[in-house]
Amino acid sequence: MNLKQLLRDFADLLFPRCCESCDRVLQGNEAIICTLCRISLPRVGSDGLNSESLQFKFVSLPEVLSSHSFLLFTKRSKVQKLLHALKYKGNKGVGILLGQMFGQELKASGHLPEAEIILSIPLHPKKRKQRGYNQSDLLAEGFSRATHIPWSGAMLQRVKYTATQTGKTKIERRENVQGVFAVKKGFCPKSVILIDDVLTTGATLEECARTLLASGCKQFHILTIALAQH
Repeated sequence: MNLKQLLRDFADLLFPRCCESCDRVLQGNEAIICTLCRISLPRVGSDGLNSESLQFKFVSLPEVLSSHSFLLFTKRSKVQKLLHALKYKGNKGVGILLGQMFGQELKASGHLPEAEIILSIPLHPKKRKQRGYNQSDLLAEGFSRATHIPWSGAMLQRVKYTATQTGKTKIERRENVQGVFAVKKGFCPKSVILIDDVLTTGATLEECARTLLASGCKQFHILTIALAQH
């Protein structure tokens, strides 16, 4: 056993590291999410009803060529716990790891979209300052590490502060995000991946795509870490 492993084992004895999903004490080389949870977290998959319902989210935008979600989101689930740790407990490693896992599995399944760049969904500067980071940036970074597609958190900007989408109807969500995004001048890649944490109605992602479309972008792929179950 090398010194680094010995020191880590000693630190784990004094300050046990726990899985952010199930709270079980992590063993050996496990990090952030235990092996059992990594295997058993509920996948959306590329077949079945969940995948089919996902494809109908963006039928009004034919420029959206594909949409994929990694995990199923239900209340009081392990997936909700992970996203809560990412968004509200400051655990940035959760975001990078989930992005990597998603990228690896999409790549392995043969469903990885072809695109020039990955764009994270931006937070308003006020909200970003409150949280200290944008969780979608971390997801994009992890996904980029797994797929080697470059990412940016600066080309798409949120220029209007809006109330949370939680609790709003689909129509209210659309109205809430109208005109809130802007694209940096001169930025118009042909094909873009948009990545975010949870997909509910898709209103925010659709508004991002429409904003990019108006700036000259042609094709979009929508990726989210979780698909909300209603």
